[in-house]
Amino acid sequence: MHQVRQPAVAGAFYPGQIAVLSGEVENFLQAAGYPANLSALAADMPKAIIVPHAGYIYSGAMAARAYARLAPAHQRIRRVVLLGPVHRVPVRGLALPGVDAFATPLGLIDIDLPAVAAITPLRQVVTSQAAHAQEHSLEVQLPFLQSVLEDFKLLPLAVGDATPAEVAEVLELLWGGPETLIVISSDLSHFLPYRMAQTVDSETVQHIMQLDATLTHHQACGGTPVNGLLLAAQKHQLQPELLGLCNSGDTAGDKSRVVGYASVAFIPGGQHVH
Repeated sequence: MHQVRQPAVAGAFYPGQIAVLSGEVENFLQAAGYPANLSALAADMPKAIIVPHAGYIYSGAMAARAYARLAPAHQRIRRVVLLGPVHRVPVRGLALPGVDAFATPLGLIDIDLPAVAAITPLRQVVTSQAAHAQEHSLEVQLPFLQSVLEDFKLLPLAVGDATPAEVAEVLELLWGGPETLIVISSDLSHFLPYRMAQTVDSETVQHIMQLDATLTHHQACGGTPVNGLLLAAQKHQLQPELLGLCNSGDTAGDKSRVVGYASVAFIPGGQHVH
């Protein structure tokens, strides 16, 4: 029985028509320098990225900075481990979707079933179709991944009530080699006035750059998966690289209540060229 998680926010967070969607993603990527950096050193490729997950009009350009950074590894990355916070259905732990594929207007992405089997025995890993059904934090990343990568399988986890250590334990099992990319979907502060948000978000980014895994959900809505990644980054000696920071007041929102967005890449330690 082939079960597919259908798109829930196509036509809302991003365009629902194939041509419009692929054109919009293409424009974001080109503005962020893709594919001009295709010839960059594959050795300098991110192992993990943190990307925002608002509607594309707000955060698409910032997300594209992280995806453009993956250009040299577009054929090498065969598995994407994608974590984002739950916004609608609370879960304890990290929730698998209980399906075989995710659909977007750009096509189907198969779930990495061996990876599912590898983490299912962990007590913090659960299965919840409900947690995934309407969740936008994972879905909005998929058209970017489909546009940048050639052929990959997906392991999507909707993160609810879990500890950073529980997240890090799951990442450790799925770490793999250069074929595996970890994507953490998270916005930063929510609904602060513009200047205050800039101050708070700059401070949050400093914590991320220091691999300080103590972020609260007020600092980042995906605080739990971000903290889990930061613990893993400490262990694996990944070097954070800030690709950009802005908020919705810079893009398409009013400045009285804004949401913060950052893109951060994490580069394997011995390879990073400053």
